[in-house]
Formats: sequence, structure tokens, C-alpha cells
Amino acid sequence: MRAAVVVFPGSNCDRDLAVAFERAGFQVDMVWHKDANLPDGIDIVGVPGGFSYGDYLRCGAIAAQSPVCRAVAAHADRGGYVFSVCNGFQVLTETGLLPGALLRNAGLKYICRTIGLRVTTTDSAFTGSYAQGDEIMIPIAHHDGNYFADDDTLRRLQDDDRVAFTYCDNPNGSIADIAGILSENRRVLGMMPHPERAAETGHGGTDGAALFSALAGAFVTA
Repeated sequence: MRAAVVVFPGSNCDRDLAVAFERAGFQVDMVWHKDANLPDGIDIVGVPGGFSYGDYLRCGAIAAQSPVCRAVAAHADRGGYVFSVCNGFQVLTETGLLPGALLRNAGLKYICRTIGLRVTTTDSAFTGSYAQGDEIMIPIAHHDGNYFADDDTLRRLQDDDRVAFTYCDNPNGSIADIAGILSENRRVLGMMPHPERAAETGHGGTDGAALFSALAGAFVTA
């Protein structure tokens, strides 16, 4: 199993994501934002958190125009898996790989703490190791995590069971308490919380580890 983790200027969670993949059994390649192609044989691309390009213009907007994002989009179009966290989620909404947008937190403040998430679907390679309705504790660290989508998009996400996680106690004003969503083919996940920061005991919690083990299990049995 091979994972590629994208690195932008301003990424600061790329190593965390790579280590979480490695602990789950993936061989990991780090891919620079100027690379026009992904390495051969990649099963999943990780788009990490941080502050790509200093969050200038709009969070994720400049990163979405980078050469590597065209390669990530092509990978997704071929049916490849993509996992995006925090700033990575913002990047994927800017590329159009995921619908909606991430707005400024309703309280207009940066939030950094561990919060409760509810697993709202297990019908994906990302969430298959959880039970529907599980409440898990995962860290957040964002200023622009307020997920918004128009009524039609929200209805499609809910009707198609594509809301992966919701907040137990909404910290940022996200519509319908949404913390993470899936693409139409269920192979792209974007989420604001950081499961890679809750993947081993040294982190103070391991509720995020099941996401990475679920992915590893999905590729082993594929």
C-alpha cells in the first residue's frame, strides 16, 4: 500500500499525516506542490493541514492552483482515494473535488482543542472501522472551519449519506454540524478535525487511529 502526502509552503501537519499512514502500514511518499505528477502506484493521496501559501487570498485558494493539485484531481477522477484534513479540506473545496466552502468560524476566533465527533456513516473506506453513531474525540485547530453549502448541495449530501462526521457540540457554526463529507464515489473525504493527531497513545487519545486502520484494511481486501 502506498500513500502520497502533499506538501505546500505553509503545510505544518504533513509529517503528522505521513506518520499516521506509516503506522497503519502504508509506504509514504512526500510530494512537493510544484510536482506535476504523483509517484507511480499511489493508492491514496493525503492533503494535510496547515496554512498553505500563508492562507493569502482565501484559505486553500492558491494551493488549489498548484501543479500537484491537477495531479490529485486526475487521481481522483480515475477513482483513486484522497484524504484531506483541515487546510487540505479547504484546498479540495477550492479545487471542486468536494462541494461547499469553509468560511470564517462563527465566533471569529481560532479554535484549538479536542472535541467530540459523531460518526454518521460507516459506508466508506475511511469510516468502516467505526460504528454508526460512535462518538469519538478528535482535535481541531482552525480559524476557517465553518462549513457552508447551499440548500440543494446540503440535501444531496444528506440524502446520499455523504456526511461522514458531525460535531457533537458545533464549535464553528458549520451548517448541519458538518465536520466531514464524502465525494459522490465515496473515495474522497474532507474533514476539518485532525485524526492524525489522535492516532497513538502519546497524543493523549487514539480515536483517530481507526480511520487509518480502516483504510489499510480496505486496500488489503481490495
